[in-house]
Amino acid sequence: MKQTPFTHKHIALGAKMAEFAGYNMPISYSGINDEHAAVRNNCGVFDVSHMGEFILKGEGALDLIQRVTTNDASKLTNGKAQYSCLPNNNGGIVDDLLVYCVEENKVYMLVVNASNIEKDWNWIQQHNTGNVEMHNISDKTCLLAVQGPNATKILQPLTEMDILNLKYYTFAKGVFAGVENVLVSATGYTGAGGVEIYFEDKDGAADKIWDAIFEAGKASGIKPVGLGARDTLRLEKAFCLYGNDIDDTTNPLEAGLGWITKFTKEFTARPIIEKVKADGAQRKLIGFEMVDRGIPRHEYKIKDAAGNEIGKVTSGTQSPSLQKAIGLGYVAVEHSAFDSEIYVEVRDKLLKAKVVKVPFL
Repeated sequence: MKQTPFTHKHIALGAKMAEFAGYNMPISYSGINDEHAAVRNNCGVFDVSHMGEFILKGEGALDLIQRVTTNDASKLTNGKAQYSCLPNNNGGIVDDLLVYCVEENKVYMLVVNASNIEKDWNWIQQHNTGNVEMHNISDKTCLLAVQGPNATKILQPLTEMDILNLKYYTFAKGVFAGVENVLVSATGYTGAGGVEIYFEDKDGAADKIWDAIFEAGKASGIKPVGLGARDTLRLEKAFCLYGNDIDDTTNPLEAGLGWITKFTKEFTARPIIEKVKADGAQRKLIGFEMVDRGIPRHEYKIKDAAGNEIGKVTSGTQSPSLQKAIGLGYVAVEHSAFDSEIYVEVRDKLLKAKVVKVPFL
């Protein structure tokens, strides 16, 4: 198992550790509900250094990104980022990712999911027909997500960059906690506000930044947070998780990602995805909440009142904020209307649920 530069910190703090995407990662420290509440109401710190980062450089960098992603990266100017996805040849999703514009038309950073680093690299490289300079900087890049309504207020004293006023999906580069070349972006996968901090771990930078953040947030009750709460937080906001809600077999339109699918440019499998738009998707990713008592889990069958299978659960949990069981799943489009009654098969029992608007919170 791989370690991140913060693994020793997690172990020293008594974190419950487990393997995730080949890394020894913290699942929880004080408990998922406690950590979840810390992020929603105050501030929490996630080690997400397992994520992948690629640098694309050169005159053809933008053209390559435009061809392999669904969103329109030509709209990005220096210091801006966007959410996007890499479609495969059949219109499915290779991965979802963030695209950062470091230098317009010339330098971009792509942030991909940990489990897909090699797959994504090979996919993009395969389409690199214009000799774009590509660098996989995943192994040397640290990434901390400092999330919550008080995050930027806690972090501002550590830098001269104006992170208090960073607009959503923008970023700044500068000195942070005495470390140079740190990228701070107003992104994150919790829907609670905050920033993500990218930097190279050299000359003890990882320990320096971690310690500075926790010292700065000590009086405010900042907490370390594991991947368990990261999952409940993103699910309350109905953010897709690759491998659960989206994968190589899901079309961006049926996954509710039409907003990052721009038909104003050419990209892989555009005609296939465009046809789905014209014909209408056969299934749809819906949000639902349980009416009967029970927790929906990944791969549980979704049925109609007569017991016919109409779909599958992709993600589910007991929402700490709402105190009710919620989930995402694909169902045949005729069962996707709000307030539709559906049933989740839990241990051979059909438990009633209803389709609701997302995000849940």
